[in-house]
Amino acid sequence: MYAERPSRLTGAVVWTNTPSGTGAGPVLPDGCMDLLWNEGRLLVAGPDTHAHVTEDTPQSWAGVRFYPGTAPTLLGVPAHELRDRRVELADLRPLSEVRRLAALVNAADDPASGLEEVALRWASGAAPPDPLLRQVVAALRAGRPVAATADELRVGARQLHRRSLTAFGYGPKTLARVLRLQRALALARAGVPYADTAARTGFADQAHLARDVRELAGMPLGELLARTG
Repeated sequence: MYAERPSRLTGAVVWTNTPSGTGAGPVLPDGCMDLLWNEGRLLVAGPDTHAHVTEDTPQSWAGVRFYPGTAPTLLGVPAHELRDRRVELADLRPLSEVRRLAALVNAADDPASGLEEVALRWASGAAPPDPLLRQVVAALRAGRPVAATADELRVGARQLHRRSLTAFGYGPKTLARVLRLQRALALARAGVPYADTAARTGFADQAHLARDVRELAGMPLGELLARTG
């Protein structure tokens, strides 16, 4: 069963997933990176460009999903280096530190709360998030075109692309596509007809929506909604 709540870290979400039956399922691109706990291990999920299919064996997971663009500063690694990857935290931070953090998480009342405490400690010692990146996310999440967003923020296209690679793991056009998918899924899950969903979220038509869902999620929209709710 999946559950989530807002984190005390601004913009982040704390979540748990204890599946019953098969553990396999798609984790969809969302523009975010996560700090993960899995059966005592600490990992980092990089930004995805397509659905990540979890292992078939049921396992308990917990995580902190960071607001898009904020995790690289906390981790000290550019997002594009972790694109479409799940890596051990020990590959990114000193082993002695990871052991201390794992002990903290495993000693907490629950792993999710322990992960949140780790994230809050990191944030307290890091530089504040770049406000421009949050503005980029807000504009693209609202459906603004990439070129118009760059103009409104008075940043050149090349600079925006470079900063996006570091912060989000891919360029602003890919981020816009991922966020558009999330907007469309929210409407479709609420019962909005597919054609209306496509029109309201900036797709050319329903066929365009269907192609994007298949490319990003790896399955048709109807099957995706049935599997992910």
